[in-house]
Amino acid sequence: MIRRTLLRHAQATRQRPVVQPSRAASIIHSPCKRTPSASLPPWLSPRYYSSAAPEAEPTPDPAQPSSDAQGEEDPVKKELEAKNREIIDLKDRYLRSVAEFRNLQDRTKRDIQSARDFAIQKFATDLIESVDNLDRALTTVPASKLAPQSSDPDKPADESTYNKDLANIYDGLKMTETILMGTLKKHGLERFDPSVGGGQPFNPNLHEATFQTKVEGKEDGHVFMTQQKGFTLNGRVLRAAKVGVVKNS
Repeated sequence: MIRRTLLRHAQATRQRPVVQPSRAASIIHSPCKRTPSASLPPWLSPRYYSSAAPEAEPTPDPAQPSSDAQGEEDPVKKELEAKNREIIDLKDRYLRSVAEFRNLQDRTKRDIQSARDFAIQKFATDLIESVDNLDRALTTVPASKLAPQSSDPDKPADESTYNKDLANIYDGLKMTETILMGTLKKHGLERFDPSVGGGQPFNPNLHEATFQTKVEGKEDGHVFMTQQKGFTLNGRVLRAAKVGVVKNS
């Protein structure tokens, strides 16, 4: 039994590779020549050490979000920007709608007021012919027929030229004209005479010049006679006055 054990131990010793001590030492202490660890026994494998300091790993900045955090916040940020743009667009549309509505209200008010002011325009145009005829009837009556006249102030007035009935008719027509013109004025229809007050300067927007002539004591371009009086309806010229204009030059 002892013999068999010794025999086995001798066989194992012969099979194990023998390494020269000088070669193993040269391999261990050589700084530039490296031998693969597979050619050496496990207990003779060389170990290498580095004197360089290990590189420090970068410290993450807490203020700067990581790529994962940015990826998570991008959809929310995009949605917020889209909502802000939508709010701006809706606000712009709202302001435009309000402005258009107010403009529509102003136009409607002006149209309604214009319709009220000039609703009687056609009626007034037809009526002014009757007013002209009444005015012509009053102007054709001479002043001598309306009151007794006397050529000599020391003598009493001559009543032969006075017609009482005609004077009464004239007074009645004058009162009728006054009431009629007052009623028309309440509705915006007014009559004007450019020759009153010494004559007004000619205005092409209000007057229609039928002729020009020399008149002593009058300035050029002024009205000295009215052939037909003019009418305005709420500030708008319904009919221009037909006038004669001074032209001395």
